[in-house]
Amino acid sequence: MPRAEPAARRVRRTWRRWRAWAVSRTRYVVRRWRSSLQLRVVTSALALGVVAVALLGLYLSISIRDGLFEQRVDRIERENASMTEQVRTSFSISPATSRSDLQLLLTQMVQTLASSASSAQDFLLLSAPDQPQRLADTGTQPGIKDIISEDLRESTRATAGQVLQSVQIPAEYTDSEVSEPGVVVGSTVEVPSIGTYELYAIYSLQAEQETLSFVQRTLAIGALAILALLGVLTWVVTRQTVAPVRRAATVASRLADGHLDERLPDAKGQDEMATLTRTFNEMAGNLEDQIARMEELSAAQRRFVSDVSHELRTPLTTIRMAGEVIHASRDDLDPAARRSAELLYTQLDRFEILLTDLLEISRFDAGAAVLDVEQRDLRDVVAAVADASMPLAESKHVFLSVTLPDEPATADVDPRRVERIVRNLVVNAVEHAEGKPVEVTVGVDADAVAVVVRDHGVGLAPDEIDRVFHRFWRADPARARTTGGTGLGLAISLEDARLHAGRLEAWGRPGEGASFRLTLPRRAGIRLARSPLPLEGPSKGVTAPPTGQLPVVNPPTGPTPTAIPELGVVDIDGVDIAHAHVPTVRPDVDEEAR
Repeated sequence: MPRAEPAARRVRRTWRRWRAWAVSRTRYVVRRWRSSLQLRVVTSALALGVVAVALLGLYLSISIRDGLFEQRVDRIERENASMTEQVRTSFSISPATSRSDLQLLLTQMVQTLASSASSAQDFLLLSAPDQPQRLADTGTQPGIKDIISEDLRESTRATAGQVLQSVQIPAEYTDSEVSEPGVVVGSTVEVPSIGTYELYAIYSLQAEQETLSFVQRTLAIGALAILALLGVLTWVVTRQTVAPVRRAATVASRLADGHLDERLPDAKGQDEMATLTRTFNEMAGNLEDQIARMEELSAAQRRFVSDVSHELRTPLTTIRMAGEVIHASRDDLDPAARRSAELLYTQLDRFEILLTDLLEISRFDAGAAVLDVEQRDLRDVVAAVADASMPLAESKHVFLSVTLPDEPATADVDPRRVERIVRNLVVNAVEHAEGKPVEVTVGVDADAVAVVVRDHGVGLAPDEIDRVFHRFWRADPARARTTGGTGLGLAISLEDARLHAGRLEAWGRPGEGASFRLTLPRRAGIRLARSPLPLEGPSKGVTAPPTGQLPVVNPPTGPTPTAIPELGVVDIDGVDIAHAHVPTVRPDVDEEAR
């Protein structure tokens, strides 16, 4: 028993190794077959060729076999009928009457038949079982009677003509060392003074079997030659067809990678492949021209937006200074002029936000946006955004709750950009919450940190989820807003998330609210496989506390909410482009989030 267990383990280990090898080779062959059009065409042609050749070979083999057998049987029947008639004539004219003379007559008759020109190899004379005067059975070989079956004897006695039966002649009765196929022909003859005897002639079909085997071998060799020729022809033809297609696929892949100057080699002739080559090169040239024109147009548009945004900052600063002076003296103006001064001041804030967003978008389009990375705890960033968003939540009668993890959610991020993302999401959620709670949750794991902002307001339709990050898109353009939006908030947030190698995702259902999830890697080089938080976010069903309280749970089972002190004007950093001064922005005119 101690020896059997290691042997069994070796057998199992060897079996697993061979099975793994077989599985890997099978997968490799399947991959090769799927990835090569030429191999699939050749394989299909050979498979069809094998089926066709097998069916044709089977039909020819059966036809030749049946033809050889029928021809041989016809000759045997004619020959055996003539021989039987001669035997009957010889018996009828024989003068033998005594038992010894009759036995001698039977023996001489079998010897005469064996020495005749008949193609039969053995003969046998048998007396009927009900014969009153039975003589000894006579045959050319001892024991040859064993070949004759009882069914054949009964049929021979019951039929006046000839009866044939296929048999297998044992090797001891043949000149070879193997058994031979044969035919036994039985008929009846009348022996004088005794009665009816059964005459059997045994014919070998070995010659016909050898002819059939030769024909089958010839057909098999011909089938292999035809299949090999079919495979070579198919390979050559498909190579001529697939090679240009493969070159076109390679060039198309290079074009897709941005190498717009790639072209197919010039083809001569007027066939389909030459036409395909010329058409493909023309298409590639037109595509290169179109992309070049689009790039020039896009670059011109980016330069225009950037230049206009920069040029507008100086007059905007002058207009803001004049507007602030007018706004400060609005009490001395008449009601119409005072209202105009207030509108001017408010719209200048919105104009400044739009200008800042356009400058930021132009930096993303130009590829000039860079990260100012430092290690920060995301809990502090979210708490700061929640504090700044509290006045807006109170004005909207929205219960804003924040859930922070127990462990630090530190990551290498640009705090300004991450704070802008979270602020956009929170302000956007408060705006669309319709007085229902807004929940902000922070999650962390070994690879990533995440923030989920969940509201229970109007929600998003499936087609709106696909467009929510588009520039200047709004879910409901006619809906009144208090923060004054530009429609660029989520577009900028998405670019900020991508700049961190993170993800910004949206979920929503009409009437059930929306959820936005920001997932960022904790360190550079980490590829995000999953997020620490689900996209749908929590749904706690909490009720709003008294006005002026902000629930901040850290950890989730921590103390009850505490009162928030009165907030004054909160300064939010602007975007510094070319060292331009950006005035501070009040919370009630925060950036557009959606």
